[in-house]
Amino acid sequence: MRGYIQRITERSSDDRLPIGLTLLSGAIAAALVFPMLWLFIEAVTVEPDRAQELLISARTAEVLVNSLLLMVGVTAASIVLGVPLAYLTVRTDLPFRRFWSVAVALPLVVPSYVGAFAFVSAFGPRGAFHSLLEPLGIERLPEIYGLPGAIFVITLYTYPYVYLTTRAALITFDTRLIDAARSLNHGRWTAFRRVTFPQIRPAVAAGGLLSALYAVSDFGTPAIMRLSVFTRQIYVEYNAFGRDYAALLSLQLLAVVMVVLALEWAVRSNRTVQGGEGNQTDSRVSLGALRWPATLLPAGVSVIALVVPVWILLLWLFRTTTDRRPSMAFEWIQVLNSVSVAAATAIVAALAALPIAYLAGRHDSWLATVFERATYVGFAVPGIVLALALVYFGAGYAPGIYLTLPLLIFAYVVRFIPQVVGSTRTSILQIDSQLIEASRTLGETPVGSFRRVSLPLARSGIVAGSALVFLTTMKELPVTLVLRPSGFETIVTQIWRAQETALYQYAAVPALLLLVISGLSMVVLLAQEDAEGGL
Repeated sequence: MRGYIQRITERSSDDRLPIGLTLLSGAIAAALVFPMLWLFIEAVTVEPDRAQELLISARTAEVLVNSLLLMVGVTAASIVLGVPLAYLTVRTDLPFRRFWSVAVALPLVVPSYVGAFAFVSAFGPRGAFHSLLEPLGIERLPEIYGLPGAIFVITLYTYPYVYLTTRAALITFDTRLIDAARSLNHGRWTAFRRVTFPQIRPAVAAGGLLSALYAVSDFGTPAIMRLSVFTRQIYVEYNAFGRDYAALLSLQLLAVVMVVLALEWAVRSNRTVQGGEGNQTDSRVSLGALRWPATLLPAGVSVIALVVPVWILLLWLFRTTTDRRPSMAFEWIQVLNSVSVAAATAIVAALAALPIAYLAGRHDSWLATVFERATYVGFAVPGIVLALALVYFGAGYAPGIYLTLPLLIFAYVVRFIPQVVGSTRTSILQIDSQLIEASRTLGETPVGSFRRVSLPLARSGIVAGSALVFLTTMKELPVTLVLRPSGFETIVTQIWRAQETALYQYAAVPALLLLVISGLSMVVLLAQEDAEGGL
């Protein structure tokens, strides 16, 4: 720890920015922020009377209300699920605690749109569950479409954000505070309310805000659930050539996202959590007679979020049908397209992130910080809004790259580059500056020192970030749908085509492949936590 603090001090004392590296980092940061400019230009060109008419229309009000209700509902439900699950798996003597710790985190690897079309297939009219229950005289199931269904499905695949952040806070929580409270004759509930919850509240809020940001930015699930929200309406207007209305809706959605990010920043800036020595086995809360019944919560959530979708996908995979569409058949070229474009995105993102991460990691300058934070703009912007901005730019000013693979890869890079910037910067911060100085005294140029010393030592962070970019690119839906070249089919476009035509059997293979690939990211996350003693 002392060495890390020393490296931070050494970094902060070096305020001389290399001109070449600074200019390169600034150019990359400007390119990443650039797409948003065209969205504002498109919105500003709308006539004031037309803009006012669109913004105060009943349809716009419905979209805004539905989006806010979806965001609030998902956030509240995620907290209701995530906090008890985190508490059970960390602070109690829950049976098979280690297994449930992993199982309840796994829904994070399932793209919400895959879960949505699986649940529609299961609970929709004439769905799989309806067919099973019909012989028992149950002729109608609760309606899965609309706001309740969207909240239900998105919550199943976003509550792990709350679970993981709360779990991390509980793992580092000093249990001696609980012992002190109990010694003052406080009961378990009172001790939790007055001691534990105030300490983990920032973590709960941070996870809840991540769920809120996901809910308001999600496109696939509301579209499948036939819920009119910002993302779905923007896509509809784009396909109907309503560019002005789509641009105005995009700006409204950006305003909502900025409010969510501001709340996240406020929570992060004011958190007061203090780490402790961690939880010991003998400090866990005994559930007593509720020990085995308490497993119903993690078991029920895991079955609903994981087993049901996988069962539906396998059911469609092996089900024979007379409604065959050769044009809808899965082809391995879709996997090749997905893997190749994701790999290209990971490589380009790593190359673009390296100058910015190195500048921010080696120089404590406000300009380096601005460049680094600029990379997060695309990540915070919903995918459908970013895609729409690039459509305006490509169609109006760069028709040569419109609907081409370079533009698609650029959109992916803008969207996911923070994942590799963060991990690369962390690795660079851990490099002892004395090693770099030693290489310079041996006659190495700055470029040679970077290539021979810094780059090999930062390789693990670069590879980890690139792998995460690869996995998230594989799952990205709205950017792929809007910006892919004509005839360029991927795993997610095959899933979406099958969903739109209600021919779910043609989505089984690509969806299962996507789940396997997405699961790799969670394996890495849990393996890292296990190595640190978190499980």
